[in-house]
Amino acid sequence: MRSFAILAASAAVLSLGACATKTKPEAPAPVEAPPPPPPAEAPAPPPPAAGYAPGSQADLAANAGDRVFFGFDRYDVDGQARATLTQQAAWLARYPDVRVRIAGHADERGTREYNLALGARRAGAVRAALIGQGVAAGRIETISYGKERPLDAESTEAAWARNRNGHTVVIGFGEP
Repeated sequence: MRSFAILAASAAVLSLGACATKTKPEAPAPVEAPPPPPPAEAPAPPPPAAGYAPGSQADLAANAGDRVFFGFDRYDVDGQARATLTQQAAWLARYPDVRVRIAGHADERGTREYNLALGARRAGAVRAALIGQGVAAGRIETISYGKERPLDAESTEAAWARNRNGHTVVIGFGEP
C-alpha cells in the first residue's frame, strides 16, 4: 500500500510538474489594419501643347480654341460654337484661377453703334454659355469692339465671316 501511495504521490507531482511546465498559449498578434488608400487627387491637367505655358492664351487657343463664330446679324450660339465653348469650359475648369474677357466682334457692314451693340450681344451669349457650363461668372468679363478690330481687314464674304466672332482672351489669374 505504501508503494501505491508513493506511486500515487509521484503521479500527482508529475502531473503538477507537467502543468507547471506547460506554456500558456500566446495571444495572437494584433492584426494591423491595411493603410488607408491615398486621398483621391484631382486628375493632373494634360501636358500643354509644345512650347505653351499652362493656363496661357496660347494654351487656350491650342487646346480648346479661343474663338467662336456667328452668322450674319446673329448672336445665337450654334452647335459648332457650343462644342468650342464646351472645350473652353473644360479648359477653364483645369485652370480655376484664370480670368478671361470675351470680346465681341462684328463685320464692317452696318453702323458703328449697331455693330457695337451686336458685338456686346455676341460677347454676352458666349459668357452665358460658359456660365451655363459651370464657369464662375466672376471669372468672365465682356467687351464689344464692334467692327473696330477686324480679324481680317479684307472686304469679302470670307473675311466678314471671320470677323463675326466672340474671342476668349486670358486676362489674368486669381481674384479680379
